Amino acid sequence: MKEQTQDAPELDAVLTGVGPRLRRLRKDRGVTLAALSEATGISVSTLSRLESGGRRPSLELLLPIARAHEVPLDDLVGAPPVGDPRVRAKPIVVGGRTALPLTGRPGGLQAYKFVQEAGSCEQPEQRTHEGYEWLYVLSGRLRLLLAEHDLVLGPGEAAEFDTRLPHWFGPAGDGPVEFLSLFGPQGERMHVRAKPKRS
Repeated sequence: MKEQTQDAPELDAVLTGVGPRLRRLRKDRGVTLAALSEATGISVSTLSRLESGGRRPSLELLLPIARAHEVPLDDLVGAPPVGDPRVRAKPIVVGGRTALPLTGRPGGLQAYKFVQEAGSCEQPEQRTHEGYEWLYVLSGRLRLLLAEHDLVLGPGEAAEFDTRLPHWFGPAGDGPVEFLSLFGPQGERMHVRAKPKRS
């Protein structure tokens, strides 16, 4: 019984931090309470009370939220680091495209490694959304449709663009393509520093 009493303040501190963490994560991703409610099946009022601290977080509520944001449950409860710097990413497979998250924290710049098989996508359909993206081809060839431009990037080539421009990218040709993607949800631009060429 004494052990439970000693753990209570630590548990209360963890639970108190969940609400602000949930709100920050949702805001960083530009998601409304209504959209999160639709994705999780949790009512808007319950989500609002969770974020304000008026509702005690439970596993039944946090699991769908973690799934909707595609983050580990540890990120929602603020679990302490275990001292291992490796990102233990779980691949996300959608329609022949495998995405491997390389960043473990929500919000800010997100990094992914993609592998996409040829013929895995339907007719290219350009989309727009808030943000800024940087692509770097590791192997294969990547076709990038950007507004009126139709480009093919090979290994070692990169492209960066504002995602408010209509865009689509996928394999070019008969083989798979492997590439890195850095994405800033609120227009954050990537900065690449290199030594100047000597004259």
